[in-house]
Amino acid sequence: MDKLVTNAGQDMALIEKYARSGPRYTSYPTAPQFGESFPVDDYLRDARSHQLGSLSLYVHIPFCQDICYYCACNKIVTREPGTAQRYLASLRREIAMQAEIHGKRRPVRQMHWGGGSPTYLDNAEVTELMHDLASHFTLMDSGVREYSMELDPRTTAAGAIPLMKGLGFNRVSLGIQDFDPLVQKSINRVQPFKMVRKLVDEIRHFDFRSLSFDLIYGLPHQDSLTMESTLQKVIELRPDRIACFNYAHLPDRFKSQRAIDRLTLPSPSDKLALQWQIADTLQAAGYVHIGLDHYVLPDDDLAQAQRDGKLQRNFQGYSLLLADDLVGMGVSSISQVGDYYVQNARGLDDYYSDVDAGKLPIHRGYRTSSEDRLRRHVIMSLICNLSLDLDSCELPGDASFWQHFEQEIAALEDMQADGLLALENDRISITEQGRPFLRNVCMVFDQYLNPPESAANSPRYSAVI
Repeated sequence: MDKLVTNAGQDMALIEKYARSGPRYTSYPTAPQFGESFPVDDYLRDARSHQLGSLSLYVHIPFCQDICYYCACNKIVTREPGTAQRYLASLRREIAMQAEIHGKRRPVRQMHWGGGSPTYLDNAEVTELMHDLASHFTLMDSGVREYSMELDPRTTAAGAIPLMKGLGFNRVSLGIQDFDPLVQKSINRVQPFKMVRKLVDEIRHFDFRSLSFDLIYGLPHQDSLTMESTLQKVIELRPDRIACFNYAHLPDRFKSQRAIDRLTLPSPSDKLALQWQIADTLQAAGYVHIGLDHYVLPDDDLAQAQRDGKLQRNFQGYSLLLADDLVGMGVSSISQVGDYYVQNARGLDDYYSDVDAGKLPIHRGYRTSSEDRLRRHVIMSLICNLSLDLDSCELPGDASFWQHFEQEIAALEDMQADGLLALENDRISITEQGRPFLRNVCMVFDQYLNPPESAANSPRYSAVI
């Protein structure tokens, strides 16, 4: 623990210097740049004209049985009978429309069901939804593919795990967050370790290719002792992948977070100490730190992809199997197709209204420019591989990297002086000390963060630390 205190103490000056809010960069440009004046007809024409390559599908199930106070996802908390069937009926119509636009014969290399909670659906409804997808898209039943689902241990039905394996899922992700009873009670997500261990044993029995845990640091009542206990339980269960997310307390945006007493939240310096503790403990247990708070076992596909410089990232997280196009289905889901990002209606009523009228529920979108794609390459390389090969950048004209990003270089040199990165003639590399500030480095290349966040019309992001 002395090492944690020392690290946190050494970085207090960096916390004060770099403490700000910023995007998590699951896309670039990020969702606040999407606009309602988006030319939907142009998008549909272009999408229909290049029905080639593989597909990635994302299916959003927005419902939860109970509210988790920390949650900032697009979700609807309800136990009203028939809710799922009403949603699945509309989702079935959207699936048919999306398949017609993007191509029914393109192999689906990657698929993810998220939420909300997909385990809101019962086994019959899960089967029904998978049947609808298989009826309209070309799902792969063998070979290298990633078909994953997020599971809530509290609502995973009996028989769900063998059913999922039989339906073709080969990866699962469990929302753990924290194992400490007081922390769980304070966020209204009580799931005893015994419950999770039983579920993990069943997942292992049916030989899924990968098991992931989602953890959150910065929750109420967390400290080094509770985190140590949680991490030891995680290590005992030995998931293949672990995502440790930084809790973003934004009660003005997310009403459920108002139930959390802000005085019980760790301070920024305490959160940094927790982040160091997580990194030290998991790496000592044999996990590889691959980027933005993600850890994997050394023989995991993602670790090998990073070693080969092939790790990729999109709205579904880190991957080595990104398809040519990502098609999101369901309320609020986002697609990335060609040069376009498009987002479905974020309200359930609007989603139902559009689909019932026989049109795709697209409400916002964005068409990327060549400059956007250049900066996206820079940001995603840093996030995925913790380095950027300058020769890989497709620069306009005869400009060099240093000329094109002349305004950004001063900020990078300042970060180099702080020990966050190393600037070389042909490469930018993130240092170990710079990992907690990786989002700060990426933000240097984000041309949409100006005017400053204090401007009245600028989006609100989560704190970096």
